[in-house]
Amino acid sequence: MSDTFKFTRGQVPLLISMPHPGTRLTAAVEQGLVPAGQALADTDWHIPRLYAMAEELGASRLEALYSRYVVDLNRPDDDVPLYSSATTGLFPEVLFDGSPLFLDGQAPDAQARQQALEEIWRPYHQTLVTELQRLRETFGYALLWDAHSICSRIPRLFDGQLPDLNFGTFDGASCDPELTSRLQAVASGQQRLTHVFNGRFKGGFITRHYGAPDQHIHAVQLELAQCTYMDEAPPFGYREDRATPTQDVLRQLLEAALDWGRERYGR
Repeated sequence: MSDTFKFTRGQVPLLISMPHPGTRLTAAVEQGLVPAGQALADTDWHIPRLYAMAEELGASRLEALYSRYVVDLNRPDDDVPLYSSATTGLFPEVLFDGSPLFLDGQAPDAQARQQALEEIWRPYHQTLVTELQRLRETFGYALLWDAHSICSRIPRLFDGQLPDLNFGTFDGASCDPELTSRLQAVASGQQRLTHVFNGRFKGGFITRHYGAPDQHIHAVQLELAQCTYMDEAPPFGYREDRATPTQDVLRQLLEAALDWGRERYGR
């Protein structure tokens, strides 16, 4: 464990990346936030708890500790936009609803942002690279599951209510199509949660950058609607009654990915 992330090495060829559950703030960010920003509403709340079954499955886990308001780990370090529609950048300046994140003139300066990039963004991604390489060398392939969640209704980002399960494979470029088919079968075989593949969320930087099926690294992003496991209003409480059945589906998805890998690669 570092002071910017938690990493646990597993025993199977699966790495679960969690880039947005962190709530720590640097002094430069904390002192400049507007009151609405201080609630950290755009956090992927409780994602490590929701994916607690990953330990039983033997997966490696990488969990960010700092808030995306400091630096967004799912954006490229050159901050090239990933979507043509409304989005947030490497160093967010607005909340998901489009309102300012910082008080006038109080956003972190260039030096503070560069420090966050070097001390938070780069170590997280170096750990991703190192673990994916280890998994591929050990098993002949690696599975990367990028775990996210988001409020089910954000008018600035999408119309209406999101499906419950929003899978992103960069329109099929980040993983083998047969793996996608296995995940589609699980999603279609249960009745509780709605789903879509490559809808509003096609996969962020992590999925797009590290997913390389021709190099035997298969990446999938899952953006989960938060209404499936928590209260979407402050204080953003975890709802066991909702979370438990959602966890069952998540486990089935992860097991399906692991089963596909064993059948495809023989280990």
